[in-house]
Amino acid sequence: MIDHMNIKVADFERAMAFYDAAFAPLGASMLYMVPEENSFGVRMAGYGREKPCFWLYEGTPPADYHQHIAFAANSRAEVDAFYKAAVAAGGKDNGAPGLRPHYHPNYYGAFVFDLDGNNIEAVCHKPETGGQS
Repeated sequence: MIDHMNIKVADFERAMAFYDAAFAPLGASMLYMVPEENSFGVRMAGYGREKPCFWLYEGTPPADYHQHIAFAANSRAEVDAFYKAAVAAGGKDNGAPGLRPHYHPNYYGAFVFDLDGNNIEAVCHKPETGGQS
């Protein structure tokens, strides 16, 4: 249902480095940078797999407002790698990789606070198969 969304980030370069690292295990990367003259004089970077759908927008995030954004992973191993990469890039743990059966039996997710305090998540809804995660 969602085609794209954006979040404001306080330190654009630092946020890009964080999301470059966190998204690599999910097969997503920065696909497009909007020229400042086309984006009201601020930088915008679009991330995705095939098209930009998650945008970083240079600006001051609203005080005391943080978003929860879940990104689809193709496997539990991708969730694990996302979590490890996001924490290594400066994110803060908000829930290590694992099953969350209170959502449904195969909900495997990991939660990290990004550099601006947003709660980002990678989630895989597929059952574990063949002893692999």
